[in-house]
Amino acid sequence: MPEQRTVVEVPIRWSDMDAYGHVNNVQYLRYLEEARVHAFREWFGQDRSLLDEGVLVARSEIDYLAPLTYSYEPALIEMWCSRISAASFDIAYVVRKRGDDVTYAHAESTLVTYDLKEGRPRRLGEWEREALTAVLGEPVRLRSHTRERRLTADEHR
Repeated sequence: MPEQRTVVEVPIRWSDMDAYGHVNNVQYLRYLEEARVHAFREWFGQDRSLLDEGVLVARSEIDYLAPLTYSYEPALIEMWCSRISAASFDIAYVVRKRGDDVTYAHAESTLVTYDLKEGRPRRLGEWEREALTAVLGEPVRLRSHTRERRLTADEHR
């Protein structure tokens, strides 16, 4: 992980657990969203929010590595920017919990900057690119990045 990662504490709620006694997979997306909102304030400042400018989640991918269970200790979401393009960027995440050294999940989201008035994607502004570059690091290791490409039905024949 890069040195410039941001760590956000997200409370684990009793109601986040599913019938198996661990945090439901849907809740992970909520944890990532909560962490992103806090990180954006840190990365882009209080005066000019990327959320106000317009940004949409285009893709999310999560590898669940260990069952996360309820605890009074919050989940720790470690995050950084892992890719910047003309109108989008990726955020890498590692989900841990204070008080132990277990990695519960690796995740990545692709976000697209969006012109809310025009209703279409827009290019990253220079100030946005500079802010993201300051927290730029390597992508998180996901299973989909390391396995061989699967053949489609037509290719298999």
